[in-house]
Amino acid sequence: MKYIILLGDGMGDFPLKELDGKTPLEAALTPGMDFIAQHGDLGLVQTVPPGMEPGSDVANMSLLGYRPEYQYTGRGPIEAASLGLSLRPEDVAFRCNLVTIKKVDDHYIMYDYSAGHISTEEAHVLIKELNEHLSSDKLFLHPGKSYRHILVWRGGPEGIKTYPPHDLLGRDIYEAWMVYENEPILRDFLLKAMAFLEKHPINIKRREEGKNPANALWPWGQGRMPRLEPFEEKWGLNGAVVAEVDLIKGLGVLAGLRIIIVPGATGYLDTNYEGMAMAAIEALKEDIDFVFLHIEAPDEASHEGSLDLKIKAIQDFDRYVVRTVLEEATAQIGEYRLMVVTDHYTPISLRTHASRPVPFAIYDSRQPQIKRSQGYNEKDATETGLFFKTGEKLLSHFLEREPNLPEE
Repeated sequence: MKYIILLGDGMGDFPLKELDGKTPLEAALTPGMDFIAQHGDLGLVQTVPPGMEPGSDVANMSLLGYRPEYQYTGRGPIEAASLGLSLRPEDVAFRCNLVTIKKVDDHYIMYDYSAGHISTEEAHVLIKELNEHLSSDKLFLHPGKSYRHILVWRGGPEGIKTYPPHDLLGRDIYEAWMVYENEPILRDFLLKAMAFLEKHPINIKRREEGKNPANALWPWGQGRMPRLEPFEEKWGLNGAVVAEVDLIKGLGVLAGLRIIIVPGATGYLDTNYEGMAMAAIEALKEDIDFVFLHIEAPDEASHEGSLDLKIKAIQDFDRYVVRTVLEEATAQIGEYRLMVVTDHYTPISLRTHASRPVPFAIYDSRQPQIKRSQGYNEKDATETGLFFKTGEKLLSHFLEREPNLPEE
């Protein structure tokens, strides 16, 4: 038996007037996900424990069968694990965005959390030169992909309250910035970085081309390195992760899963959907029992506040990932169970995450009978009454086994 999870990040949403009261999942054409919902288990899962922020880090950790309320330390160290950073126990790693901050009258506004989805090539030049000018034995940067990077603070504090830049879009950053004002070492580093970035030739050129400049660093999601029990020890299955972004790869590294790199996997709407789907199939045909495939595009479109792009991202996920995996798994793999799920809501109206139970659907190749007429969306999943209060319990149901838990 093979097990496949296909996750479209941030697909959940609220009913919208522009869609006559439907959500993007209801309005989108998704025959692949609807097939799974109609032929299998359909329900809801609470991926974010009460009191925790509804981030992709917490939600995906939960869906991989871990307990964020006990094991989560921050987003930064998870992404650092993906990049192979060796951190000391006292080190704190921040996720660090290249962002665009804009002055409007007397206010400084978070104009773009991704600096126009700056290219990885441009970003690496900026991060490399920032390190050459500003790094010290206390603070240094490590390059990631596009706007997503890591800032390491040797012996830094982990208890400060930082704000994700995508939660600040269009808003005055004063209150969020005061966090850094209270940490002089970090504040001075960020102010010097702003001065350097403002005059950099890459940003001068981006302005001339009408693109958003990467004129500031924004560190957030900090923490010390967490410890996760190996996935194979916990569930008795070896596994792999197919993902575009460092966050999901980092969770895979910490869980001892194989990380499969796919050329052209960008983490945006231009990603190599089919390449990722086929990479999952090839892994399952070899020696892998379990694959976790994560697509970022719906979440990115939601943060941009673009309904058209969100529907396109959902439809592309369905057409090029879900349907490809369904067809190829049926043709090339024996018995399999396939789950489609999202990690959290990213409502277009909010442009950030929301903590709600999210829909899942599970198809079992051994039981191909039609069970219902509903499709894969928030409303239909709610109406079935099937609910799991944690990602770990859902994964146990999906894998048809109980976890091997360490003794308390």
